[in-house]
Amino acid sequence: MGVGKVSDADFETAVLGATGPVVVDFWAEWCGPCRMIAPALDEISAAMGEKVTIVKLNVDENPKTASKYGVMSIPTLMIFKGGEMASRQVGAAPKAKLQQWISSAV
Repeated sequence: MGVGKVSDADFETAVLGATGPVVVDFWAEWCGPCRMIAPALDEISAAMGEKVTIVKLNVDENPKTASKYGVMSIPTLMIFKGGEMASRQVGAAPKAKLQQWISSAV
């Protein structure tokens, strides 16, 4: 399935309106740690399949959503369930830690 992209325009439909849990990676092109965790998120998305959707939101292109959820530093990862933010993690982490965090929340 892979990691998708969302924007201010489709965040409500794609994330808040999703039937299952959604992990949102708030990131930017210039952010080294963001690029560092991207392959891990791809692998986690492939491994977890239908259990969770993982999407990226570029904070430079979509400041409205990032501001709404108080994203001050990136990467910030949030898990949304049933239209509500259920969990948040700030900063890069190893794949095993990310996978454990996502698994425990979904």
